[in-house]
Amino acid sequence: MKAIVCTKYGTPDVLQLKEVEKRTPKDDEVLVKVHAASVNILDLGRMRGPLLVRLLGGGLLEPKNKILGADVAGRVEAVGSNVKQFHPGDEVFGDISAGGFAEYVCAAEKFLVLKPANISFEAAAAVPVVAFTALQGLRDKGQIQPGQKVLINGASGGVGTFAVQIAKSFGAEVTAVCSSRNMEMARSIGADQVIDYTKEDFTQNGQQYDLILAANGYHPISAYKRALTPKGIYVAAGGSLAQVFESLLLGPLNSRTGGQKMGFMGIAKINQQDLVFIKGLLEASKVVPVIDRRYPLSETAEALRYLGEGHARGKVVITVE
Repeated sequence: MKAIVCTKYGTPDVLQLKEVEKRTPKDDEVLVKVHAASVNILDLGRMRGPLLVRLLGGGLLEPKNKILGADVAGRVEAVGSNVKQFHPGDEVFGDISAGGFAEYVCAAEKFLVLKPANISFEAAAAVPVVAFTALQGLRDKGQIQPGQKVLINGASGGVGTFAVQIAKSFGAEVTAVCSSRNMEMARSIGADQVIDYTKEDFTQNGQQYDLILAANGYHPISAYKRALTPKGIYVAAGGSLAQVFESLLLGPLNSRTGGQKMGFMGIAKINQQDLVFIKGLLEASKVVPVIDRRYPLSETAEALRYLGEGHARGKVVITVE
């Protein structure tokens, strides 16, 4: 089978399209013929190999997982002897952690669910990683409640487009922060108000929010604090390194004084229960994936290069013929 292989750390130029052996599924695994995958910031980190990635088990001298790609959607070709939920021919999608940039992949049964019939393989592949991050950031870290005023900073990216829609599904009043060119898109996915960050600083306009999810961009944690209600919650789910480190280091300190809570989202937890919940939102059309660009498997390097430029609107998808 063909796969995009990463044998050393570096830029997208290190990625190679190669013939590799197609695995046989273990007892608890499913063999999936991949129809589509999508690229994530996580893939960029695993490819580039910063020190933190290496120390956290990514591989000290070279990538541990030679085939990147967490998000996949495809059709089951074979199942292990202990698999109960799926059968050959089933259409599935999920977050398999790694291995998705290939024609076939073996994945644990617990990482997959049946694909909604009302969306394409490409749309399904755009979902898992960013939807997990948005859902868990809003619901678990942010403790979102109906009627709250919620602001999504970085509303036009992968996490942001899902966060806007998931927050609306919880009954929140949503303000989206994005650039001028993405304002209409933000409105089309349900944002009640849209702020153009190139013209207005939402931390300076006097408005306050019950929950702020920062999926991108940068503001000092003191600015986010000013934009929160007295008992508001700030969750950093991405953005600049400065934003991430401030959230990790200063968030807990700020949370000890007063009623506000501030902190970092961390890596979303892969679990089938949340994927089933997300599937329900997709089936009800409460969440519609936003896809910016599509690349064939052979051009995965270009897809990652485009994602790394930081201007993707929604998701970048890999189509596998």
